[in-house]
Amino acid sequence: MLDDIRWDTDLIRRYDLAGPRYTSYPTAVQFDGHVGTFDLFHALRESRKALRPLSLYVHIPFCANICYYCACNKVITKDRGRALPYLQRLEQEIQLIACHLDPGQTVEQLHFGGGTPTFLSHDELRQLMAQLRKSFNLLDDDSGDYGIEIDPREADWSTMGLLRELGFNRVSIGVQDLDPSVQRAVNRLQSLDETRAVIEAARTLQFRSINIDLIYGLPKQTPEHFARTVEEVISLQPDRLSVFNYAHLPERFMPQRRINSDELPTPAQKLEMLQQTIEQLTRAGYRYIGMDHFALPDDELAIAQEESTLQRNFQGYTTHGHCDLIGLGVSAISQIGDLYCQNSSDLNQYQSTLASAQLATNRGLLCTRDDRVRRAVIQQLICSFELEFAVIEKAFNIDFRAYFAPLWPQLQGMAQDGLLELSDERITVLPAGRLLVRSVCMVFDAYLDQQNRQRFSRVI
Repeated sequence: MLDDIRWDTDLIRRYDLAGPRYTSYPTAVQFDGHVGTFDLFHALRESRKALRPLSLYVHIPFCANICYYCACNKVITKDRGRALPYLQRLEQEIQLIACHLDPGQTVEQLHFGGGTPTFLSHDELRQLMAQLRKSFNLLDDDSGDYGIEIDPREADWSTMGLLRELGFNRVSIGVQDLDPSVQRAVNRLQSLDETRAVIEAARTLQFRSINIDLIYGLPKQTPEHFARTVEEVISLQPDRLSVFNYAHLPERFMPQRRINSDELPTPAQKLEMLQQTIEQLTRAGYRYIGMDHFALPDDELAIAQEESTLQRNFQGYTTHGHCDLIGLGVSAISQIGDLYCQNSSDLNQYQSTLASAQLATNRGLLCTRDDRVRRAVIQQLICSFELEFAVIEKAFNIDFRAYFAPLWPQLQGMAQDGLLELSDERITVLPAGRLLVRSVCMVFDAYLDQQNRQRFSRVI
């Protein structure tokens, strides 16, 4: 079993830098317009020839109400009719992609994100899932990892029953904070009863896993009040918890301009909230998986981490990193072999491009050999907190120490500071360094510089 994480305030203050979350390496910041549909078709053909299993991500961008903290690609509208033309183009994209794949490629993982996926009517959800089942080889025995993001204000028992009937067996529920004053400050009023009702429905209907999202650093939050939110959430007994640091970037995300920056907690208060949350979750039996994620010991993520099979991709920590990830919908990102590609983030452009029977791919990146080496290193560190040099040397036929010789002084400095242990055979991220694993990964990032670092949130 992995050691518990150890809180070291001085270390956190020194290494709490802005940097990527490494759902990919290279990160999406490096994507450019040199990648297009031809590259995507080539990658799909290679996936088909290798009969690689699939992970599907479907983006539903619509929300009925705006949450001021949100940095997702979304469309705020009360008009439910706006979903229909989008779904028509989405189904067209599904058909265009699927014809380049083999029916034998099973869909091990499926995730609906947004936006608010349950913005769609029951009939629209049925039709979309029918199109996916018609076009892809979705599993019918409930063994797949099929999840959907839920806003409890947009779901009831009948909705949860429909989702289970359609094959979903995991739900991720946005809570963020239960304090009414915080909820008013971010325009997301959501009662504990609403959240509890959705969770009770999920348990009754035998959903396999429940995740709850929380955010610390929101306006009007205090360590005392946030601790009460965490206790209430623990009482709901989710299988997984994601506790995110709110990054206030109003110059990039327009809704955040409605947040009064004078009401944001201080950096010291944010640290106190995180430390308290870790202590509360640890006492309740949750394991720290990494990068804001916690899970009960019998959860698949915790077991995979114990067995060194945990992976990370655009869907976060996963046990399906071996799958080719197909992103469907506006702004969705695919990772197929060594190709990353992203659809247009503009809803009108996405729909008009597909209306002309063309895919909406408009940027991406094809990994170089050096990208693949560094990706493997970062993946191991961020998932296992340990890296065996011999594994990388065997996979890429390199001498690890020689390949990364220029980085050695930085790694030695981190070892002296107590973040990690460095030997001739491996790097081990120590308990005091696990909260800062992003900082360790950044050492291996060939693209990171001061200019593009400003586009990322801080580690803590």
